[in-house]
Amino acid sequence: MSRRPSNPARRSTATGISGASFRPKSRPSSLLSVVLGALGVILVVGYLFRGSGLSGTSREAVAGIDASIGNTCTLELLRAIPILKKAYGASMQKVLHVGLDTCSVVSNLLKDDDTEAWGVEPYDLEDPSGSCKSLVHRGIVRVAGIKFSLPYRENSFSLVIVSDAVDYLSPKYLNKTLSDLARVSSDGLVIFTGFPGHSRANVAELSKFGRPAKMRSSSWWGRFFVQTSLMENEAAVKKFEQVATESTYIPRCQVFHLKSFR
Repeated sequence: MSRRPSNPARRSTATGISGASFRPKSRPSSLLSVVLGALGVILVVGYLFRGSGLSGTSREAVAGIDASIGNTCTLELLRAIPILKKAYGASMQKVLHVGLDTCSVVSNLLKDDDTEAWGVEPYDLEDPSGSCKSLVHRGIVRVAGIKFSLPYRENSFSLVIVSDAVDYLSPKYLNKTLSDLARVSSDGLVIFTGFPGHSRANVAELSKFGRPAKMRSSSWWGRFFVQTSLMENEAAVKKFEQVATESTYIPRCQVFHLKSFR
């Protein structure tokens, strides 16, 4: 699917050097400045990618995402995949992704030979890529609404990951949708959702999603999870935070780890 320093300059000053002897020496000095400047840029870029917790594979996936979706939680999920793999281990072997641009997420997950992945795209596919069309044709990705039960049996997947989906649902449908997603997972449910005040609504989004995103606070989600009998997966939270700290990864979306319905 088609989707989302200053260079250190060294100035040489010397006494007793004639203009004829100074000019030839200025060339190596200029070249050294350029080399040092380029090295500085490389180090800064490398640090930024390291701070984002991005592996080479994830950077490729992020670069290939449809730019029209902007800075979304699906984009953040792609950054977080290496962290999730370390945190969840074997539970990442059979994954269902539900949300925006699921073709990008599924394609990324399938690059790991030990991972099986499927996706549900709740929104219309607009000008999908050839690889996305192939995933849909093979039944790996399906385009389907999530306001009602999904056509999967209980515990069909070890882990269900959601991004850019629950922000567009009213509480009425959230109750049914999250309970259903917990039903089809065996080892947990991971939700990537936006922070309050970070609304991304624009004309294109309203046309695609039908309504602006509703960014809810962590306290609102906490109360909602209690009301719907969804329990926090404390072990997964602890492991995820540990791996994130070790990788200097800071999520740009809220990430909730919930237990499956047994």
